[in-house]
Amino acid sequence: MTNTSTNFVNVGERTNVTGSAAFKKMILAGDYTRAVEVARSQVENGAQVVDVNMDEGLLDAEYAMTTFLKLIAAEPDIARVPIMIDSSKWSVIEAGLKCVSGKPIVNSISMKEGEEAFLHYARRCMAYGAAVVVMAFDEVGQADTKDRKVEICARAYDLLMGIGFPPEDIIFDPNVFAVATGIEEHNNYGVDFIEACREIKARCPHVHISGGLSNLSFSFRGNEPVRRAMHSVFLYHAIPAGMDMAIVNAGQLDVYDTIDPELRQACEDVVLNRDPEAGERLVALAERYRGTDAVAEKQAAEWRSLPVTKRLEYALVKGIDAHVVDDTEECRQQFARPIEVIEGPLMDGMNVVGDLFGSGKMFLPQVVKSARVMKKAVAHLLPFIEAAKEPGAKGKGKIVLATVKGDVHDIGKNIVGVVLQCNGFEVVDLGVMVPWSKIIAAAVESDADMIGLSGLITPSLDEMVTVGEEMQRAGMTMPLLIGGATTSKVHTALRIAPAYSGPVVHVLDASRAVGVATTLVSDTQRDPYVAQVAADYEAVRKAREGKGANALLPLEEARARGFVADMALKAGDPKQPGVHVYQDWDLSDLRDYIDWTPFFRAWELAGNFPAILTDEVVGESASGLYADAQAMLDTIIAEKWLTARGVAALWPCRRDGDDVILTADGEETRIPFLRQQIAKREGRANMCLADFIDPAGDWMGGFAVGIHGIDAHIERFRAGHDDYNDILLKALADRLAEAFAERLHAHVRTDLWGYAAGEQLTNEALIREQYRGIRPAPGYPACPEHSIKRTLFDLLGAESAVGLELTDSFAMLPTAAVSGFYFGHAQAEYFGVARIGEDQVADYATRRGVDVAQATRWLRPNLD
Repeated sequence: MTNTSTNFVNVGERTNVTGSAAFKKMILAGDYTRAVEVARSQVENGAQVVDVNMDEGLLDAEYAMTTFLKLIAAEPDIARVPIMIDSSKWSVIEAGLKCVSGKPIVNSISMKEGEEAFLHYARRCMAYGAAVVVMAFDEVGQADTKDRKVEICARAYDLLMGIGFPPEDIIFDPNVFAVATGIEEHNNYGVDFIEACREIKARCPHVHISGGLSNLSFSFRGNEPVRRAMHSVFLYHAIPAGMDMAIVNAGQLDVYDTIDPELRQACEDVVLNRDPEAGERLVALAERYRGTDAVAEKQAAEWRSLPVTKRLEYALVKGIDAHVVDDTEECRQQFARPIEVIEGPLMDGMNVVGDLFGSGKMFLPQVVKSARVMKKAVAHLLPFIEAAKEPGAKGKGKIVLATVKGDVHDIGKNIVGVVLQCNGFEVVDLGVMVPWSKIIAAAVESDADMIGLSGLITPSLDEMVTVGEEMQRAGMTMPLLIGGATTSKVHTALRIAPAYSGPVVHVLDASRAVGVATTLVSDTQRDPYVAQVAADYEAVRKAREGKGANALLPLEEARARGFVADMALKAGDPKQPGVHVYQDWDLSDLRDYIDWTPFFRAWELAGNFPAILTDEVVGESASGLYADAQAMLDTIIAEKWLTARGVAALWPCRRDGDDVILTADGEETRIPFLRQQIAKREGRANMCLADFIDPAGDWMGGFAVGIHGIDAHIERFRAGHDDYNDILLKALADRLAEAFAERLHAHVRTDLWGYAAGEQLTNEALIREQYRGIRPAPGYPACPEHSIKRTLFDLLGAESAVGLELTDSFAMLPTAAVSGFYFGHAQAEYFGVARIGEDQVADYATRRGVDVAQATRWLRPNLD
């Protein structure tokens, strides 16, 4: 390592399944021929070391590592440079070491698991003659400040010297972290690294210093000109300080002197933390460099030369907030009163947005970006409006929005609020868990034109009825809008509309909200529309009265027609029974298990992933949203914004009728399940989850997972009037929670229970549930009664173990959370309980130990 003819070593990063989606796809497909070409292009572009990483949950990493290393060893153009074997698993590293000629580099070892383990792996590396990357990571965690970086590296150096490890074969990685993130604590990360390099080189003679350069610019993902400039500026200052290696795409570095001076200055101000505003200046400047092709650069130059009112309109339509404060101030100085800026050019721009959205030429993610621009402009003008004692801008109308008491979900409500604001409505958002008294008081106090209620879980339906009843009692007449995943036109017509004599309207999604709200504040359209909706809902009620519902079997007959499972196919005893707690599951692992299709549906973009990215209608919008989501995921993982905490358990059990009796900590707990009662044709079973459990003795599991840490980031986005990133982060947290549930289930099947130890499934196969076993969740069709979550949480110890909580209505906190049961029988499948009879309600009340009235409230969604 010391006899190198170069002062700085580029480590090629593209032969890494965790860092290159294209390379990962090749390896998963077994296309090693093309994968070898990736390594070749890295060397041709100037990489002096090739980093190889095969850490992917769906891969046999040892096989992939050895296969790939043997192939590139046979390629003289590639084999002339050293190989860095990169893995978090020692077995993979050692498999790679056995395949490499010359001097390999192991990436990496650390003191994360203590000194004994650290020295064990260091001795193994020394035995193979390998150099080693030592991460600045100890039992406490990753080093972030200069002092911590120096402290950990010095301690590791002394330990390695004590076993005779050659100092020239030590490569310290003191952790390159992202800068210009908007978080003040991150501003000095560049300086901390550079200064640590100097001290480590002085304290630890003959060692080398490396780092993953792409981490530095995570905040600018998708903006390659700015990322290249940041990397080049960072190296310009870090190399003289002692950094002599970096993991980077060598073809993506600029010559320092050729960087645009304005961009270079802005990057240096950020990297060297010259002042607190440096990050914001670079963010503003970066927008200019986002378009790398000539057409985009020409458009960027052209729109900035437009009159200021047209610039504001362009920024609103395109969702560009980089210049909006400056443009708004310039516009303010051209008008006699600041309110005229809102009522004039800003509303004109938002009308264009509203028209494009209404005509299907613009989609929800773009509208939310437009709202961010509008809010920043208005926030700049508000102090001037207040100073002049002027009234606020008169909008189309005012609406109070709230997620009802007991419910914590608000992504859909937030989207509706943003879309309404974009169309000239004033929105009073009361947040989540809002009791009826606060909703009514806010509507009266703000002189609202209407109220909008949202809810995701089925208990919210009853709470919406309560709000309607209380509005009636208060003598209110304003329209009541109903929305949310569990709501429906039929439920609104049958249960909510009869409780309130004012207009009640079910709103299917955000795109319909604008039309409904606009009609309800119209002098000419309101009354005919209200009459039409009322007549429509009356027709629904009459149709229900006259329509014979599907016949129900008596409960005992339904039980007699239950599913008869073949108990020879039940899962065996678990390898690791009992409760297993996971306090910090790796988010980068969960990322690979994300099902992206529901993510796009949350943004009201129709289509299945990945085809949606190239869809003729929504493809451009979906691709932009997906790129933003990937960039935010990079930051979430690199900066540890969120923490995945979960618990899973496996208990011995037996079936007792429609109940399952679990044994946990020596005590028995009865879990009652519901049975289908709708009469079916001959040969089709009336299913109950208990049918999959052996009365003679069996095993069953449970789990609860949640994504923690979102609140501080949501507050930061809201403070910056950034609805887009607020909603994006919540949507990603939901996806990570579902991915955690999927990943944990796979871990249970293959490791804890172990009945599918040899399972090898792609993420697509997991999404299609092509595995053995099910994980039904309380509140969902096979297990529709939410209150059973309380029993599940108590069995798991979910609150004390991993900080998950339940509201009075059994909604989970944090919001991004999933819980359910594990069934391992080979014939277990999902089904819907659907409508049940009064006899099962009474029977269920007895089994649950509650009165019939309480059981009826819990089971109302399954009653007719």
